[in-house]
Amino acid sequence: MATNKTMSMGVIAAMALALSTGAAFADHFVGTWKVKDSGGKDFQIVVAKDGSATADRSGEGLKGNWAEEGDAITITWDTGWKTTIAKDGAGYKKTAYEGDAEKSSSAAEKVK
Repeated sequence: MATNKTMSMGVIAAMALALSTGAAFADHFVGTWKVKDSGGKDFQIVVAKDGSATADRSGEGLKGNWAEEGDAITITWDTGWKTTIAKDGAGYKKTAYEGDAEKSSSAAEKVK
């Protein structure tokens, strides 16, 4: 019985470590990102710790939710579009998708 209890505690500890490591990674993306739209105009995306996101593109009040996907986050907007922010060499890259079609990309700079 003691062996099972020890093994169970080990599994729980490993799961907690995995979850905390993932959370720490995703927390790195929390903040305000300066990016460009498909027309080359600057706008900001705010990634919140609670899993929500907002953006001020062309005066639009975009709202969405984000999730960690591999080494990036993907934001699903209320418009149906998606945005990824991913590590790209020494910096970051924002890519916008309408459905599965890539529509634009730009550098992404965390400003807050």
